[in-house]
Amino acid sequence: MMWSLSICLLSFIVLFVLSIFLVSVGIYFIMNDLLYFIEWEILCLNSSSIVMTFLFDWMSLIFMGFVLFISSLVIFYSDEYMSGDLTINRFIILVLMFVLSMMFLIISPNLISILLGWDGLGLVSYCLVIYYQNVKSYNAGMLTALSNRIGDVALLMAIAWMLNFGSWNYIYYLEIMKDSMEMLIIGSLVVLAAMTKSAQIPFSSWLPAAMAAPTPVSALVHSSTLVTAGVFLLIRFNMIIFDNMLGQFLLLISGLTMFMAGLGANFEFDLKKIIALSTLSQLGLMMSILAMGFPKLAFFHLLTHALFKALLFMCAGAIIHNMKNSQDIRFMGSLTMQMPLTSICFNVSNFALCGMPFLAGFYSKDLILEIVALSYLNLFSFFYIFFLLDYVCYSLRLAYYSMTGEFNSSSLHPLNDEGWIMLRGMLTLMSMAVLGGSMLSWILFPTPSMICLPLQLKTLALLVSLIGGWLGYELSKFSLSYNLQSLSYYLTINFLGSMWFMPFMSTYGVNSLPLKLGNDLFKSFDHGWSEEFGGQNIYKNIMDHSILVQWWQNNNLSVYLISFILWLTILLMLIIF
Repeated sequence: MMWSLSICLLSFIVLFVLSIFLVSVGIYFIMNDLLYFIEWEILCLNSSSIVMTFLFDWMSLIFMGFVLFISSLVIFYSDEYMSGDLTINRFIILVLMFVLSMMFLIISPNLISILLGWDGLGLVSYCLVIYYQNVKSYNAGMLTALSNRIGDVALLMAIAWMLNFGSWNYIYYLEIMKDSMEMLIIGSLVVLAAMTKSAQIPFSSWLPAAMAAPTPVSALVHSSTLVTAGVFLLIRFNMIIFDNMLGQFLLLISGLTMFMAGLGANFEFDLKKIIALSTLSQLGLMMSILAMGFPKLAFFHLLTHALFKALLFMCAGAIIHNMKNSQDIRFMGSLTMQMPLTSICFNVSNFALCGMPFLAGFYSKDLILEIVALSYLNLFSFFYIFFLLDYVCYSLRLAYYSMTGEFNSSSLHPLNDEGWIMLRGMLTLMSMAVLGGSMLSWILFPTPSMICLPLQLKTLALLVSLIGGWLGYELSKFSLSYNLQSLSYYLTINFLGSMWFMPFMSTYGVNSLPLKLGNDLFKSFDHGWSEEFGGQNIYKNIMDHSILVQWWQNNNLSVYLISFILWLTILLMLIIF
């Protein structure tokens, strides 16, 4: 236990100090408009050299600082959350490898070194998803790994296509060749890779499945590492997806993803899956604003979202821990009375997710919505991005089920806020979820920009949020459930609540035909003709002969004498002739 405490504490201190340093350097870089390229020559053979390039600009430094800050608090939180695990050292090392892979991805201006971090994330995420080692975890791990392999292959193809240029440092070529056919092909492959990593339609099904991982991993994955890797890659490649067919395609896909995830969260009862689907809708929002040509805004929302989403998962972990591993929100209720501090953190992060004024989520979301209202968009895209009903609807539904009313579980579950190590991590992150948005808006947008909108558009976001909150409250009422209204519209609710059948298409849709074919081949060959001419036939013949020999050996003296005389006769005939 002492060793596990020391590895958690040591990792926390190192990552926390590093995060403060990197954010400070990032602010210095943004104030002085600095950018550093560092090239390390690994090997030089004749005229060929292998060079590792690192890009340090304000964006990579601030993002690394945020990733390390959240990782440090998640590791600190894990010390208590995973205290019953005998292999906690292995868990912490896996988390550190995960963070290291993300660092590689952030500071690489080169597609090959990006692939190191990209594949590292995929591999370590598989190890973390199957960490609890049961059938559900194995299935979720395979779905996660294989969905992400599509993106890895797309990235490899982009690397192969980059052979047409002078090097794999894509950052040099974006401005010059953004209108060329080569860059369109490379851009398409990069968009495909980002769609798999950030779980856009039709690759969305792995994200809720990855909830099989321990909750600290979910907090890390859904806030600042795995799912944001695709968004960050597209922020780097923003020049070649803006103002062309790729941007319009990405806007459509991300809008659909946002819509699908928001609707699906309203029909889900698993606490972690609701939060996972909210992550999916936020990723759709980031991708949408990125496709419209605002990479800095997408980055701003990426950072603010990381703060409150990590806190939301940590609160969910504390609740699940106290509920003796029950994740069904229908068994919760009245948590404000029994876990007041956790409930405060949970509600703050929930309100930040809704875009409550002056919390972290408000600064980025409100700015995004005002920019969208100011932009040249069709009604279809405008509707998707302004479809805030969903966010507030499922957030209030979640708060209603878990925080209010009566305690719906067994009275043998005494809930409390005694986990002081977990609470320290959550309270630290809560302060950032309250203050982080305003601090970031001052740092990233030091010059205020005037957004002049008519009163109707200015108040539209607030109005839609209030309607969504009311709708979420009405839908959550238990009196509706008594009449089983959902059974009246069973097919519709089944479709909306199962992510538009994407998990079935990703699992049964892909493997049912090969499995059926394998079963037919197994029956016709292994249990059919190959048995008739192979093992079973040989076995039958040997059995028949052995029965004959056994009968011969077990019979009486007369048979023995007759056979003896027969053998003597044959021998005499052979000698004579």
